Amino acid sequence: MPLDRLVLIFVVVFVAFGATIWLVATAMAAFAVPFGGLAFVPAIAVGYIAWRVVVERLRNAEDDHYDRME
Repeated sequence: MPLDRLVLIFVVVFVAFGATIWLVATAMAAFAVPFGGLAFVPAIAVGYIAWRVVVERLRNAEDDHYDRME
């Protein structure tokens, strides 16, 4: 993967993470949720993304490296 694409991915993820935190903090302030609850939002997002990656890798027969080994 080219370095410029990797840097672009990191920048987009960082900006999206910041925007998510800002939106959730604003929503939590509007609904008077304790600030400690804010820590669960990124944890849930990371868990969901990790789950989707695992499911995709398990279901993708085309990308199975060990089936092609002899």
